[in-house]
This record gives sequence, structure tokens and C-alpha cells, in this order.
Amino acid sequence: MVLRNRLPLVAVLLALSFVGSAPGQQPAGRSEKEREQLAILRGSAAEADKALACKMLAIHGSADSVSDLAAILANERLSSWARIALEAIPDPAAGEALRREAGKLGGLPLVGVIHSLGVRRDGAAVAMLSTKLTDGDAAVASAAAYALGLVGDGPATAALRAALPRAQGPVRSAVAEGLVRCAERSLAGGKGTEAIAIYEEVRAADVSRQRKIEATRGAILARGEAGVPLLLEQLRSPDEKSFRLGLTVAREMPAGATDRALADELAKLPPARGALLVTAMADRPKSTDVATLVKAAGAGSKEVRAAALAALGQMGNPAAVGTLLAGVTDADAGIAGAARAALAELRGAEVDAAIRARIEKADPALLAVLLGLVGQRRIDAVPAAITAADHPDAAVRTAALKALGEIVDIERLGVLVQQTVKPRSDAEGAAALAALKAASIRMPDREACATRLAGALAGAPVATQVKVLEILGGVGGTKALETIASSARSDDEELKDASSRLLGEWMTADAAPVLLDLTTAAKGEKYQNRAMRGYIRIARQFDLPLEQRLEMCRKAWGAARQPAEQKMVLDVLRRYPAPAGLDMAVTAHGTEGVKAEARQAAASIAQKLGELPAEGWAKLSALGLKRSKVEIQKAEYGAEGRKKDVTDVVRKHTGSTVVIVLPDPSFNKVFAGDPAPGAPKQLVIRYLIDGRPGEVIVNEDQAIELVEPK
Repeated sequence: MVLRNRLPLVAVLLALSFVGSAPGQQPAGRSEKEREQLAILRGSAAEADKALACKMLAIHGSADSVSDLAAILANERLSSWARIALEAIPDPAAGEALRREAGKLGGLPLVGVIHSLGVRRDGAAVAMLSTKLTDGDAAVASAAAYALGLVGDGPATAALRAALPRAQGPVRSAVAEGLVRCAERSLAGGKGTEAIAIYEEVRAADVSRQRKIEATRGAILARGEAGVPLLLEQLRSPDEKSFRLGLTVAREMPAGATDRALADELAKLPPARGALLVTAMADRPKSTDVATLVKAAGAGSKEVRAAALAALGQMGNPAAVGTLLAGVTDADAGIAGAARAALAELRGAEVDAAIRARIEKADPALLAVLLGLVGQRRIDAVPAAITAADHPDAAVRTAALKALGEIVDIERLGVLVQQTVKPRSDAEGAAALAALKAASIRMPDREACATRLAGALAGAPVATQVKVLEILGGVGGTKALETIASSARSDDEELKDASSRLLGEWMTADAAPVLLDLTTAAKGEKYQNRAMRGYIRIARQFDLPLEQRLEMCRKAWGAARQPAEQKMVLDVLRRYPAPAGLDMAVTAHGTEGVKAEARQAAASIAQKLGELPAEGWAKLSALGLKRSKVEIQKAEYGAEGRKKDVTDVVRKHTGSTVVIVLPDPSFNKVFAGDPAPGAPKQLVIRYLIDGRPGEVIVNEDQAIELVEPK
């Protein structure tokens, strides 16, 4: 095949959209754009710019551009760009220019021009292209054969047919490819007999295996039903490529005789090939007889049975349900798995109805499978599943519980609640709990669901209550929050632990008042502290109005009893800078245990707020922070001999005070890596404060404060 430079796909598609259009159908406003591009071609612009001009002329060019484009066809660097434009310009002048230049050019430019004539399907070029079939340059002769195939009319076909016996090597392969294209044109034009004759000539010729494969495919399809014997010949061939061709063509053949022949052939093929043929038959769902696949799925080799089961699932015919259900209880695990997968793929209300209809009379082994399908497909079979939850067989009961998790409605959720609270065994209790969780999370009315779940707590063992509380945490909502908060105030350690943990992980801000109340109401310092941290977490992580966030910080500060909690509040203030937050940080500086953190928070807030009024700086001065002009000259981080320059990072976080607050306490994280793994590291900063030089050395992950130069 002829190679050439390629335009980006969008440009090519835009260009080719004009091929074959009648003259005068170019876009409005074309003339001005065309003149602009022609000026570039005629000027002293760089070749790259001229290539882009050709690209634009593929869209906006007309007969006025042809001579300029033809003039650069001999330029190997611009030839392909010029040809793309000439291929797209619908005016006959473009074809005339290409034919004319073909008589002057040689080598790659000639190969390209020949290809362009083929793209234009230029019937007027057939005579010239025919003479090129015997050119001494094999690339030119091959290009001519390919181009004649694209033209595909009677004279082009005749020239190629005459050349096929005489051509040698790669040229013969190109002639054969051209003939295949001609046959395709003939077949599309209703000339089936002619197409068949061409395909057979290529099949009989001494050409490559690929050419024979292409011609054989065409010969089969061109014959229609009469091509079935040739199709079967491929399927029976010991040659693997021929067999694969048969599988491909089988998918393309018309319905009727083909389907009957494939069904007959299936029993004659070795198992591995039979399985592949079944897959091909499944790709003909409108014509393949389901009974054939049902038969193949029921008996025979494992490979064919598994493929037939998969095919039945793919075809979506409810008549296959019985066979697939029989397969899921097969002693062979591979067959059973294939049947289950096919049933999962089988879709449609008729299929669901067929599965539901078999539940009542199924034996325990099949009933468990059917219930699994009910849950997997979410078939409306709640009454049957509830009945099965009381079945004598434990496997059936477990399958029923799992199915109910997927299909039970709010009105009958109590069935799962009851099975969770009073299970027959630990295993069924676990199954009921998992089902209750799955059902609860998908309920559309979470308040009604939470109410029913809350009712399950009374009288249930503590371990069960904990599990139900966890489900309530997943459901969420007002009732769930109230129920968990109530359990957090209980005397039972296990309930308090679970409830406080769930509240600390709550995903909506309505838990904040509950958590704040529990900072004093919860029984036990551990749970009060956990509530405080959960409350601060909401202030830090949730999307809240600034005033609400600040108010939460005020309340948290007032309720906090430990420096660690107070530091968490200061971190929130630093993350969300506000003048009121600055005031709180300044006030916090008077609290023992957090003075340094309050000072850093105040400096960080001031930096993020930008220009502060005079009263703001007055507040900061009480913390020993004054407004200065701070210039970072150099900052390095690491150990001796293994340091990295972090000047830009430090500058980014430097404000108008001597305190520098990084966005994370880990230097390695802020400075994008550890320059000296395993070694003690330091941050060395050289700076100017109000024009006076200074230097400070800070140990890894310590607070950064510049020293005022003397």
C-alpha cells in the first residue's frame, strides 16, 4: 500500500467532505480565504507555513488554486500537502493537473500523485494508470494498481485483470488488491456475476495468502446462499487462517441456508473449533435457531457446552431459561459457572417471569440458585422469598435473606429486622444483617427506614444493637442521628463506643449540635473527647458559611479541655482566614499550652488576609508580631551534601511578619520529597528584613520564625 504523510484526522475529514461535490458548492466566503492562502504559497513563507496553507486550501480551494498547488507537487516536503488539497477540490481542473504532472514526475512524488488520482476516482486517468502497471519502479506500478482499484470502473478492471498473470512480486499483490476493490464495486453495483468472476481469478492466481483470504471472503458473500459450500470449505480447512475466515464470513452471511448449514456443521467439528463456531452463531441472534444451541448446551464436549450456554445468555431468548437453570446445578463447576453467567446476562421481563414461575416447585438446590437470581436481577418475588426464608434447608434460607436484601420494600423490611434480631444461627444472623444493610441503604424514604431500624434496638442483644446502629449510620437522616445520639448517652460501653465513633464520622453538618452536646453529656471522658474531635472535624472539613464555621470555632474553644483540641480549633481558623478568626487567635495567645500555635495561626491569617488595617497590626503587636518587609534570598533543605533548593516554596508562604507558616507540618511533603532519607535534615533560610540580612536554621518539621537582624 502507498504510504504518505498524513494530516490530522479532523483536517482530512474536512477535506474529504468536499470530494465529489459539484463545482460551486464550496462554503460562502471562500474566495477571500483562498486568496490569503494563495498569497502564502506564492510568497517567501517558510515551508511549514506553506504546508498549512495547503491544508486550508483543502477546505477553501477552487480551480483558482490548482496551478499553484500543482507547481509544488515535485517538492517532496510539500507534495503530500498539495495533493490533499487537490484531492479535495471538486473542480475537474484538479484532476487534469494531477494527470498532467504524472507525466513529468518520478519517484515518491509520482507515487503520491497516482494515489491522489485513485482517491478522486478519476476515470480519465485509467489509460495513463494502465501504462504505469509495467513501470520499472515497483512502487509506481503498485500505486497504479491500487489507484485503478479505487477507480473500479470497467476499463480499470479490465486493465488489472490483464495485468494479474504478468505482474511479479509486490506488484502482483497490489494488482490483486486492486481487483478485490473492483469486485467490491461491481457487487455494490448489482453485478454479482462479474464480481464472482474477479474474486475467483484472484483466488486462482499465485498471490499472497492475505490476497487469497480477501478474495475468498468476497467470493462467498457475492454468491449469497450459494456461497455456503465455499463457507463450509473454510470451516473444514486444516489451515487456521481459513477457518478463522470462515468464522468471520459466517457472521456476515444472509439468514436461511447458512443457519441450517452451521447447525449441521457444529456436530462435525472438533470441540475447540465447535466452541468458536457457537460463538459465531450467537452473533447471528435473529436467525440462529435457539434449539440448536439448547441441544449443544445439554450434551457434548465441555468446550462446546460452555460456549453454547454463554451464547444462550447473549441471545436473550427466554426459551433458554430451562436449559440454563439445568446448567447451574451441573456437577462440573465450569459448566455451572457458565450457566450462572449466562443467566445473569439474559435480560427481559419474560426471563424474569420464567425464573419466578419455577420457584414454587424447585428442589432445594435449584431453589437456592433461583433465589440468587431473584436478588441479582431484582425480580419482584418478595412473597416467595419471605416464604423461602422459613425453608427447612439452611442454604435456601440464606439465599432468601440475601435476595430480600435486594428486593424487599419498606412495608416488609420488618422481616429482615426480625431475622437479624432473632436469627436461627450465627451464619444466618450475619446473612440477615448484611441483607438488612443492603435493603436499608437503598430505601427511598430513609426516615421511615430509620424508624423501623430504631424499633429493632429494643430488646436486642448489645452486639446486634451495635450492628443496627452501624446500618443507621449508613442510612443517615434525622431519625438515625437521634437514635445514635441516644445510644451515645447510654451506660453500655460497647454502645457508647460504636455510637460516638459513628457520630464522629457523620457525613452531614446536622450532627454538629449533637456532638457539641455530647462533649459534656456523654458519659466518660473518652467519649466526650471523641465528640469534641468530631465537632471540630465538621468545622474543618464541611462546606459551611464562614459565619457558621467561626461560630462553631467559638463554641469548640469554649468547650475544649485539652491543648490538643485547642490546637485543632486554631488550625481551622488558619485554614479559613477571617478578621474575626484573627481576633480569636490573638485572644488564644493568652492560653497556656498553645501560645506558639496561636502566634503562628495569627501570622498565617494575617498573611492570607493581605493588607490589614492599623488596628489589625496593633492586635498582632501584642503577640510580638510587627509588620516588616521580608525578602527570602535563599532557602535550602536537607543534610550536608544532599540539599535541595526550596527558595520558591518558602517565598510563596512568606508574609509581612517573621513567622512563616507552611501548609503542612511535614517539610518533606511541602518540599516535594526527602532529599536525604534517614538523615537529620535542616532548613536553612537566608533573608532580608527591612533591608537587613539574616539567617536562620530550622530543624526538620519545626516551626519557622525568622530572627530579627541586629
